[in-house]
Amino acid sequence: MFRLNRLRHWARDLKRDAHALWLAARDIRTPKLAKLLALLVAAYALSPIDLIPDFVPVLGYLDDLIIVPLGIWLVVRLIPADLMAEYRTLASQVSARPISKIAASLVVLIWLALGAGLVIWLMPKS
Repeated sequence: MFRLNRLRHWARDLKRDAHALWLAARDIRTPKLAKLLALLVAAYALSPIDLIPDFVPVLGYLDDLIIVPLGIWLVVRLIPADLMAEYRTLASQVSARPISKIAASLVVLIWLALGAGLVIWLMPKS
């Protein structure tokens, strides 16, 4: 039971930190490299569409369990602690989660390009 509570707390913190990174990416006080990485990580974490769909065995959950937490961890280390504490506080106060339509569109375009490439590759050559 204790492990389940720790896991829930970790997931809640991860969701809050993803939103905090979204806020950090839009703040002029955030260092430029951290801002760029925060934008990429937050857009991917908050996107309703995964680069690897969850129905793909094992790999589908790889981004949710490894890539997103590692990205968040890296960007959090690049942002000054006092700013990150402020972003976390703001993220905790907001109930609605931002949705990145740009990131979702980008992921859809990548999947369409991969699908088109597969169709072209599978077409018989004359």
